[in-house]
Amino acid sequence: MLTMMEYPGPMGQLSRAGELRMPFSDGVKYCILAMSLTLLLLALGILAWQIFRCCKEQHTTYIQQDTVRSDLLYSEEKPIEFENYSGALSTKVEDVRIAAHRLSRCLSAASSSLSVSSMVDEDIREQTAIKKVDGSVRFSVYYDQLQSRLVVTVLQVGGLQQHSETRSLQPFVKIRLMWAGSEGVELEGLKDEEVRDFDKFSRHTVLGEVRVDLGQLDISYPLELQNDLQIPQKDLVGEVLLSLKFLPTSQRLEVGLLKVRVVLGEMCSDAVLYARVSIQCNQCKLPYQKSSAVSRCLVTVFNEVLMFSLPESPLDQCKIMVSVYETHTTSKSARNMIGQFCVWKEKNSEDEHWTLMMHTVRQPVAMWHSLLI
Repeated sequence: MLTMMEYPGPMGQLSRAGELRMPFSDGVKYCILAMSLTLLLLALGILAWQIFRCCKEQHTTYIQQDTVRSDLLYSEEKPIEFENYSGALSTKVEDVRIAAHRLSRCLSAASSSLSVSSMVDEDIREQTAIKKVDGSVRFSVYYDQLQSRLVVTVLQVGGLQQHSETRSLQPFVKIRLMWAGSEGVELEGLKDEEVRDFDKFSRHTVLGEVRVDLGQLDISYPLELQNDLQIPQKDLVGEVLLSLKFLPTSQRLEVGLLKVRVVLGEMCSDAVLYARVSIQCNQCKLPYQKSSAVSRCLVTVFNEVLMFSLPESPLDQCKIMVSVYETHTTSKSARNMIGQFCVWKEKNSEDEHWTLMMHTVRQPVAMWHSLLI
């Protein structure tokens, strides 16, 4: 006769085995759940922020494209002087000789007398601010024909006058090589040396400059020279076709950068140009804006609009400054400023472009401006 007996031991072991599957307490489980929810909310927030930025950038791009199409891309019904800017990407391929001749003609003194009128008064103020220039620069110049390299060695700067009693002078020399002549086949070099007072908290002060015509010197061997400092002068290096439009209702100023012409010089395949536009209204400087970088050529076409929201101050107290820079895409070299110019209204004289903009409100007005350095 068989007797059936119950053993409670295995059932207890099975229940304990089921409990061993999740050996964590309730507090630990809730902490893990809270951390998971926090990470999920953080990921959703980052995703929403990226979607908002993408939509905002697309909206701004659409507004700028509509403004360019409606205001700056002149159609064939406009006057003949604007027919070259009818398309942002449809540019004519001109012959190099014709373009060079046109550039040299446009950069002549007779054609640029009106466009430089706004900068003449500024040059006069800078030159009158420097009443007297003291000091001299001693340097040597040598042209290595085997390596086609010009070697300039600054030896000594002396005789500088102390302009401030609070700090001592920290002079340094900036050397610039310019091309003299535009139509001839042989170009003569002009070397310009500027002596400046270094100031890391402000703009460097120009103490004077020395200009040397290399075509009149025999620099096949090291030649040592010592010249006195002269009052700094500005040089014409190119032209910029600028368009201005003022919207009085929304208190906005639209600055259109159309074309840039630069004097013929050393051209690099990786050289690109870009412009930096800044506006100052009643001693209040607005945030500057930069254009896109475009490959440098004889006539660089931008066709780009930059919009500025002006403060409540009168428009005649505003000043527009345009600076053109050159940089290289393949190398990490520092930017090189080609030149700059200003458009503004003064109490004694008024810029011609500024007058046309005020007379034709809500309509873009384009004009060439001389690029100076």
